[in-house]
Amino acid sequence: MNDVGIAGGRIRSFVERIEHIEAEIAELNEGKKEVFAEAKGEGFDIKVIKEIIKLRKQDQDERDEQETLLDLYMKAMDSASVADEAQAA
Repeated sequence: MNDVGIAGGRIRSFVERIEHIEAEIAELNEGKKEVFAEAKGEGFDIKVIKEIIKLRKQDQDERDEQETLLDLYMKAMDSASVADEAQAA
């Protein structure tokens, strides 16, 4: 320990490990961009691929619940539009 009571070497170790991990993350993110660019270059829709990745992270129950809510909300909007049109007529 130094004269302020803090283990400087230990702090340096944490900081350097975090910096190393951040560099690895940057490399992985660059690799991910390259894969997306390759997919786009072959004509695939990147938004759809990202949605598939998001869905694959969810379990089946979460996906089912999300689809049910989406259907419910869409039906509610559609019925509101029909009601609004009927009132306007």
